[in-house]
Amino acid sequence: MRDVDDRRPAALAMLKQLYAHTGKAYIIGITGNPGAGKSTVVDAMISHYRAAGHRVGVVAVDPTSPFSGGAILGDRIRMQRHALDPDVFIRSLATRGHLGGMSRSTFDVVAILDAMGYDRILVETVGVGQDEIDVMRAAHSTIVVTVPGLGDDIQAIKAGLLEIADVLVVNKADREGADRTERDLLHMLDLRAHGERKAVEIVRTIATRGIADGSGIAQLAAAVAAHAERTWQGPDAPARAARRAASHIAELVRALLADQVEVALAKRGGLQEFAASVAKHETDPWSVAEALLAGLH
Repeated sequence: MRDVDDRRPAALAMLKQLYAHTGKAYIIGITGNPGAGKSTVVDAMISHYRAAGHRVGVVAVDPTSPFSGGAILGDRIRMQRHALDPDVFIRSLATRGHLGGMSRSTFDVVAILDAMGYDRILVETVGVGQDEIDVMRAAHSTIVVTVPGLGDDIQAIKAGLLEIADVLVVNKADREGADRTERDLLHMLDLRAHGERKAVEIVRTIATRGIADGSGIAQLAAAVAAHAERTWQGPDAPARAARRAASHIAELVRALLADQVEVALAKRGGLQEFAASVAKHETDPWSVAEALLAGLH
């Protein structure tokens, strides 16, 4: 998977060959504010799905992943109880400057895990707030994790995260303020333009309890399953699948263009000469950008 993340030509050829073997996994995105306990929720969901007999893949997208403290495979050190399980595979990916809470290689790594037979794939995003809407494009179901005590800060995630939520989680629900947080979320959902408040379930969890009674993890998994049945079965499912494929293609196009621009710039000695000209107002940055793109053809 390192070759995929590094965009090596051999990896691209491999991805093309294995794509025919994908399409069996259910992909669940987990996003939310920093400190909401996303990685603890993911950890508990791994346990739940393993107990149900599923093979679980995890993609943790973060330069300083909650699983490892860095985008390396140290996840297995931090998560000892899953480290020796052959039916759990955890991979950390650095964002490498990619916005939207996702790594540019996320789609590719998910495809590999899918082809390897992991039928539940959990994608945990960086945790930077409302800009993490890209997870919706990669996942079948998107979980947004909140926590009591945000107060007015919950307004900051309304426009972004709440718009993409298929399931809302109030984690650390044993803390004071859980009732208020749930009421606030219900109020936010009432403001949704498309009026689908009742279709978005709010689940309370105490993820530090794992899958023990009262943790809420079983209820969370049930809410995800209900969303899957509601949206990925029936006449609308093909259109939804086509939208996911279109997002994947668009992401690949952006990535390939970025690679081509990087190569073209390297051949011309980088941006320094162009930047100096722009800094002196001899030209403008828009014309430079257009010229660079035109030079790719």
